[in-house]
Amino acid sequence: MTIRAVPTTPLAILFIASCRVMLAQTPPPTILLVDVENLVQYQADTSDVSKFATNPDPTPSVNFREFSVATVLGDIVAVNGRPAKGLYASRARAIATSPSAKPGGGQIGEAFGDVQHAAIREEVMEILNTDGTPIGSVMTLGLSGGAPPPGAPAAQTGANFAIVGGTGAFVGARGASGAAQGPRNTPGRAASMVEDPANRRINGGGRIRRVLTLFPMSVPQILDVSHAGDSTAVSAANPAKGEEILSLSGTGLGPCAKVDPGEPFPQSPAARVNSPLEVTVNGKTAEVISAVGSPGAVDRYQVKFRVPSGTENGTATIQVTAAWIASTPVSIAVQ
Repeated sequence: MTIRAVPTTPLAILFIASCRVMLAQTPPPTILLVDVENLVQYQADTSDVSKFATNPDPTPSVNFREFSVATVLGDIVAVNGRPAKGLYASRARAIATSPSAKPGGGQIGEAFGDVQHAAIREEVMEILNTDGTPIGSVMTLGLSGGAPPPGAPAAQTGANFAIVGGTGAFVGARGASGAAQGPRNTPGRAASMVEDPANRRINGGGRIRRVLTLFPMSVPQILDVSHAGDSTAVSAANPAKGEEILSLSGTGLGPCAKVDPGEPFPQSPAARVNSPLEVTVNGKTAEVISAVGSPGAVDRYQVKFRVPSGTENGTATIQVTAAWIASTPVSIAVQ
């Protein structure tokens, strides 16, 4: 057998090099566990629009088989165990596919299919800090119910959704999503479209957890660490001390309030980072004093934090996390 070399043009070399760079820069995934409460499925069980949202009391759905469409609303209460706020909104079209479908079976009549799923569903999760500051949204599309797809994290127990985009700290994100077991998991309450959604929290609903395997466009990076007092670099000859305030310079910490994309951060007032921020030293959470955009810079930030008491002398590992997306750890000297 003869093997012939294929000539490579400069354009082809550039294309191959670009592909390699893009692959090398792909950030690792971030796993988000999103807890939702007061989940109610408002099912389209009447075509009389004059009755929509008129009953203040819990109202079970009727005749759902005829319409098989639902609008689902819930409150985001935590992400990865950290308290949060936000809205879970979903729209579902029941399909009830099954390899062993029986004519006339199921709530809406089963449909033959090689896989078992309940509905085609669109989801939006808009996440806020507990003070109401927006962090960002994640949008998904896929099939509810059934088994999780290959490669799903162990926490995922069902459903097969693709993350098709995001906003804020999650702008441009891709990945996958599905159902997960959470504390006190209960199905969303099925309500009639006649029920007034203004009373959703009063009437109550279910609790669910969503697991997101998120591939962000970029991840935080720590560029350098300095002493906040005199701005000198932390080094083996000039180490940090326990409970000292340090300042790290980094990138990829997400949007700041009232600063357009690509615009430099202002001198005054300081542009505060919207995303929830955490700094750890040797895995121990440090007190974050401030996190702002560096004045005059684009995608460069200054974070002041206090070295936790009890940090052992020697080499310490520092990591910063913004919107639950973690940086590559860096090491500094502590004495």
